[in-house]
Amino acid sequence: MSVALATAWNPRGELNRFLKLLSLFQKGYDGMAFSLPPSAEPRLVKQLNDLPQVAVNVTKDWSHGRYLALSSAAEFAATHIQYADFDRILRWVETRPGEWHQVLKQITEQDCIIIGRSNASYQTHPRALVETEAISNLVVSHLIGQPMDVSAGSKSFSKHACRTILMNSEPGNALGTDAEWPLILKQLGFRVDYIEVDGLDWESADRYQDKAADPNSQKEAAQMYDADPRNWSQRAAVAMQIVQVGLDTVSRDFSSTSKPAPRG
Repeated sequence: MSVALATAWNPRGELNRFLKLLSLFQKGYDGMAFSLPPSAEPRLVKQLNDLPQVAVNVTKDWSHGRYLALSSAAEFAATHIQYADFDRILRWVETRPGEWHQVLKQITEQDCIIIGRSNASYQTHPRALVETEAISNLVVSHLIGQPMDVSAGSKSFSKHACRTILMNSEPGNALGTDAEWPLILKQLGFRVDYIEVDGLDWESADRYQDKAADPNSQKEAAQMYDADPRNWSQRAAVAMQIVQVGLDTVSRDFSSTSKPAPRG
C-alpha cells in the first residue's frame, strides 16, 4: 500500500520551505502531482519538473486546479491518493510530521477519508472562516449523514474511489469539490470516513515567510483578516459555493454514469 499526493498550489513564497522538507515528502509519498495557476513563475515550474516522481500541470483556468491535480496523481502507481491544498500540507508536514505520518498509514486502510480540523486547530483561524464554514460544514454533513469538517481542503481516496470521482465529475468546481467529491462517493455506495487532526491549523499566516508562523503571528494575522469586511463577504461566497455544489451533487441522477466496480 502506498500514497501519492495531489495538490493545488498558488505559490506565495513557499518554495524554499518545501525544498527544506523535500526528503520528508519523498519518504511519505510515492509521487506528487502539482497543479499551478497560469501566473506560476517559469523558474518554479522548472524546479518542480526537475524533481523525481513529480508531475506538474500549469492550468489554463485555475478553477480546474484541484481536478487536474487529482487526475494527474491517479497516474502514479500508488494505491491511494491524498488531496491537500499545498499551503496546508506544507504547514502540516513542517509543524507536526509525526501526526502526518500516522494519517498516511490510515489513508491506505480506507476508500475515502475526510481529514478535518480539531477544535484547537480550527480556533487558530479568523472568525470570518469559522463562522462561514460552520454553514457549509453543517449542510454537507447533513447530506453525508455524519458531522464533519469538509472545508479543510484535505481528503484521501483509494485509486478505485479516485477514478470513480473523475468519471463522475468535471473540472471547474474549485472549492466546491469539498462537497462534490465525498458526495459522489456517498451516492455511489462508498463509505466516507472522517478523522480530525491538529496539523490543519491556519496556514495563511505563513505566506512569504521562511518558516511556519507561530501562534502569536497566526493570531495577529487572523485579527487583521477579520478587520476587512471584504474577507467576510468572500468567505460567505465560498461557503455558499460549497453548499450549492453539494445540493447539486445529491440531486444528480447517477444511474447512467459510472458505478463502483465490484471489489475482489
